[in-house]
Amino acid sequence: MILLDPPLWPNHGRVWGHLVSDASLEELHAFAARAGIPPRAFDRDHYDYPEERREALVELGAVEVSTRELIRRLRASGLRVTAAQRRAG
Repeated sequence: MILLDPPLWPNHGRVWGHLVSDASLEELHAFAARAGIPPRAFDRDHYDYPEERREALVELGAVEVSTRELIRRLRASGLRVTAAQRRAG
């Protein structure tokens, strides 16, 4: 399942949310490609999406969840990249 959390993070003059899969990175990449999200928006375990794309992503099948639920489901899937892993490169 593709999940997205509310756009809450301002950066580059926009507000961003996260798009993840609770099943596989292949599912996530395929959804992002269908949605027209560029590969540069991928950050190890999620894609960043701008607030103005939220509705279109939901129409394509993404399910809105809280940030807490998104992280819980990402951890449960085994796809979560931890802060320590990010620092290690």
